[in-house]
Amino acid sequence: MASNGASVNGGLVISFGEMLIDFVPTLSGVSLAEAPGFLKAAGGAPANVAIAVARLGGKSAFVGKLGDDEFGRMLAAILRENGVDDGGVRFDDGARTALAFVTLRADGEREFMFYRNPSADMLLRPEELDVDLIKKATIFHYGSISLISEPCRSAHLRAMDIAKDSNSLLSYDINLRLPLWPSPEEAKHRIRSIWNKADIIKVSDVEFEFLTGDSSLSDETAMSSLFHENLKLLLVTIGEKGCKYYTKNFKGIVGSISVKAVDTTGAGDAFVGALLRKIVEDQSVLQDEKRLREILRFANICGAITATKKGAIPSLPKEPEVLALLKEAKEA
Repeated sequence: MASNGASVNGGLVISFGEMLIDFVPTLSGVSLAEAPGFLKAAGGAPANVAIAVARLGGKSAFVGKLGDDEFGRMLAAILRENGVDDGGVRFDDGARTALAFVTLRADGEREFMFYRNPSADMLLRPEELDVDLIKKATIFHYGSISLISEPCRSAHLRAMDIAKDSNSLLSYDINLRLPLWPSPEEAKHRIRSIWNKADIIKVSDVEFEFLTGDSSLSDETAMSSLFHENLKLLLVTIGEKGCKYYTKNFKGIVGSISVKAVDTTGAGDAFVGALLRKIVEDQSVLQDEKRLREILRFANICGAITATKKGAIPSLPKEPEVLALLKEAKEA
């Protein structure tokens, strides 16, 4: 059974879902066809979060499926090199590891082209889950891409149930990738289908508008449309402006720092990883607004640092780098 509350070393954060290869253009501001070359980088939001937690000194594990190919073995090795437990990783000899070609606009924002028809991550079956590992999660984290198709959807739902029954906190980062869904309506339906099970939910400003139709990101819409009775924390990230936060008892906004964005891939995952790394140490921060704001400031800076470099996982910061920037920001 997972141990909740304060812990000397912090508990285990388990990320469930996809891990893939991002191909990032060596030149920003051009189309995929015009790119002179690509930088190969490990990615996939849940894997990014697991590595972000480990980079910051936490304990994390990844549960998912990779192709039994050179890229898949490389990704598993990257997990291990970064201190992430890969005991929950399975390999498929009939499907390839997923690839994503990422177009970088001049402002560092991204557009995606995916190769997965199907890719190995989509083929994880419920019976392949490492149940004993999942039961150890203090926090069980996931996105929505693993809900798109079977058998991975059933594996996702089963893993969530195992974690919930073991008293894990459930953390949900929507990570909307509309091109992967059959339709926007299907995306909305599936994303919402597990909404009320989560203890922590993070959406971006774009996802907020997609789910609610409200482009103003109003507090009223957040509380009426996105907050649910059992939710402990709702987060809305607003890019370089930082994030908004909502609990049953308080709400507010925490700013970030201004950086020159090169590639925003993984910035949201760095934010989530930093947040979970701190919450897993002591869940009482969810009831303490002052401490929560400090953690969100830390998480915002982790996201900002990640946006200053190309590729998600190579850009995820270690704690000394974050603390140095925090100190600079306070002295400025």
